[in-house]
Amino acid sequence: MPPLRRLDFLPALAALLLCALASAAQALQVTDDRGVTLRFDVAPQRIVSLLPSLTESVCALGECQRLVGVDRFSNWPASVRSLPQLGGLDDAPIEAIVALKPDVVLLAASARVSSRLESLGIKVLALEPKNFADVQRVLLQIGRLLNLRDADRVWRGIDAAMASAVAGVPTRARGAKVYFEVSREPYAAGASSFIGEMLTRLGLGNIVPAALGPFPQLNPEFVVRADPDLIMIGDGSAQGLAQRPGWSGMRALREQRICAFQPEQADMLVRPGPRMAQAAQLLAQCVRDKLP
Repeated sequence: MPPLRRLDFLPALAALLLCALASAAQALQVTDDRGVTLRFDVAPQRIVSLLPSLTESVCALGECQRLVGVDRFSNWPASVRSLPQLGGLDDAPIEAIVALKPDVVLLAASARVSSRLESLGIKVLALEPKNFADVQRVLLQIGRLLNLRDADRVWRGIDAAMASAVAGVPTRARGAKVYFEVSREPYAAGASSFIGEMLTRLGLGNIVPAALGPFPQLNPEFVVRADPDLIMIGDGSAQGLAQRPGWSGMRALREQRICAFQPEQADMLVRPGPRMAQAAQLLAQCVRDKLP
């Protein structure tokens, strides 16, 4: 039998190289907000999400079924409420997360559990949307993580719905001064926050300038001096506004120009995620109702 020539191995070698290249092409790489790049041979099928906006992003992309656990504040859509709840930003239970055998844990860049999970061999993807541009970026990043081809289509739908909300604000209300209270201390949404960006896009003014930061704590007298045309606030905090020193004389209170949002509405409004178009529509409806 004649000896095998070296060239006889070339077809087999070429096939092996093609397989290796195909495998590399199928592998997923995603870089998070820490600058850490994660590699996955296949798209994650078991996901733990420890930030409500990330939970909502996974579900907005039609992949709720991949979630095996969420933080205690994730409550939309309703299906995630039956999943194991895994604490909050600072108290997520490590053992419970590990027991779920996640392929990846989605969390905020500021979450304290990242290094501990990574030391146990759990992949962590830190994504923290803070403004409109971040919401788009994070949605597309999660789409890449899940190996989905239609994440951009989902974003275009959100953006179109947002444009519809903007069109729904009456011309007469453009430039109206708004006070948006996040919590009763009071903390407010400043012009540089994603809520402030939403108000600007709707053509509304904000009594809290960008220079004060995204969510500054205000002296109540600041609000009295600003005398907003419209107050947007959570239902729980709206009780007793007239009893705040000097507030009863403000135009918004005298003319009942107050939108008090129910808890589920407030959740939607204060989360920079894929429901921001619905949030904008809610704000536009508030303007139509209170600034006739």
